[in-house]
Amino acid sequence: MGSEIVIRDAIGSETDLVLRQVLQDVLGLDAQRVAAFDADTGLFGELPELDSMAVAGLLTEIEDRLDIVIEDDEVDGEMLETYGALLDFCADKLAENAPDTETTDTAPDTAPHTSEDAA
Repeated sequence: MGSEIVIRDAIGSETDLVLRQVLQDVLGLDAQRVAAFDADTGLFGELPELDSMAVAGLLTEIEDRLDIVIEDDEVDGEMLETYGALLDFCADKLAENAPDTETTDTAPDTAPHTSEDAA
């Protein structure tokens, strides 16, 4: 579990940088303005640049740069409400794609099998 936390922290910081760059590039926001974003900074409904037309471009660019897939049913007002919510969403998507760091029992099944097992 400890390694999962370390991986999540690494994903978060890299994702943060990428997401800030995407917001700059897609919405044409000033770098200083984006650098000042914190978890509570409002996005959709707060940034005039992020209207319904810009959402599609923003999400497409996030998918491309983070190499993730955002399904239509995952897009809602909550994920776009604040910078922190969008960052958490992206980090969660990356974590879904990360290799499993948990050790599992991969020993072959050596228990004797009976004919009842096959039935």
